[in-house]
Amino acid sequence: MKGFPKKGENLVENSEGYHVFGQNIKYQYEQKVLLDEKYLHRVDPKKPILAYTSSAAEIGIISESFYRSGDNGAFQGLIPKFQEYNYKHILYFLAILSLHFKNMGYTTGMSHINDLNIKLPYKNNEIYFEYMEKYIEELEAERIEELEAYLQVTGLSDYKITKKEQESLDKYNSMVKNPRAEQSRAEQSRAEQSRAEQSRAIMTFNSRELFGKATRGKRLKSADRVPGDLPFITAGESKTGVSDYIGNVVQIFSPNTITIDMFGSSKYRNFKYGADDHVAVIDTSKYNLKVGLFLTSAYNKAANTGIFSYARNFYAKDADNLNLSLPASENKTPDYTLMEEVIKVIEKQCIKEVVKYSRYKSEITKKIIQN
Repeated sequence: MKGFPKKGENLVENSEGYHVFGQNIKYQYEQKVLLDEKYLHRVDPKKPILAYTSSAAEIGIISESFYRSGDNGAFQGLIPKFQEYNYKHILYFLAILSLHFKNMGYTTGMSHINDLNIKLPYKNNEIYFEYMEKYIEELEAERIEELEAYLQVTGLSDYKITKKEQESLDKYNSMVKNPRAEQSRAEQSRAEQSRAEQSRAIMTFNSRELFGKATRGKRLKSADRVPGDLPFITAGESKTGVSDYIGNVVQIFSPNTITIDMFGSSKYRNFKYGADDHVAVIDTSKYNLKVGLFLTSAYNKAANTGIFSYARNFYAKDADNLNLSLPASENKTPDYTLMEEVIKVIEKQCIKEVVKYSRYKSEITKKIIQN
């Protein structure tokens, strides 16, 4: 699939434009842009296509017209020859092809994909599309039922924001919007502000002073890894950096800690894990999940700035020098209670549409079953 040259990546946002896909079937640009028509790949939303990138060993669905970045052959579009298909059929194909592609990687090319033989339901000497569609619908109903149960157990089914939560969100928003808010503690002490103003400030705090010295993981080559149950974290976004499950004797990091990889990308870990030497670990284990998520976002903003790459790796010493922008309490210390409340509100805002969708699908399923 033709891609526009890398040198043309400095694009200007345009509301009438299209998204750009990179080498991992994820948006390279969040905004929409306009390019020459010759680079545009048109896709009917009702008839999505599959795309595979050998560079990242990923396969996914693309249901929108798009541009592609780069001219190398790592990105392949898998477009059905048959015309009568829909989104559910493509989901079925995606599930089957994923089983084949999960062990492929940089050495995979179009010849490997074209030579694949896959098993499909068949009836009257034709692909049984009706069965495929019904199968996906049954899976959807099953997953929606599981989702509803999960939402009930975790308490996430209640997405209504309380008065106290709204007040916390308003307080935080006022801090963020205040142009004078973000100051160092030294600047705060020098500034002649009222007590009320001080309590509404976003302040900067040094990572090492708050959470101690960052820890660096230890290198463990793929060939030396023993299969086991311990997640092993390496640099990268795929599978949130979990590259393997090992049984080796390595340093085990506690749950509720934060990892920052060689590119400056931060992740919250609520499980025990091992880590390689391209990962820095911040010990935030004494704080709960919601505070940990807020802190992870702050670390990501401070570290994932584009400065770090293969040429300039992020290390533990870099983590120690990070300054985090956090809401402060009246005594000029991080306001962890406010952080927790803000994440509660964001959680409810994010889950609202999921809850509505699950209930809508449940009602549709009930009607189908009754009929």
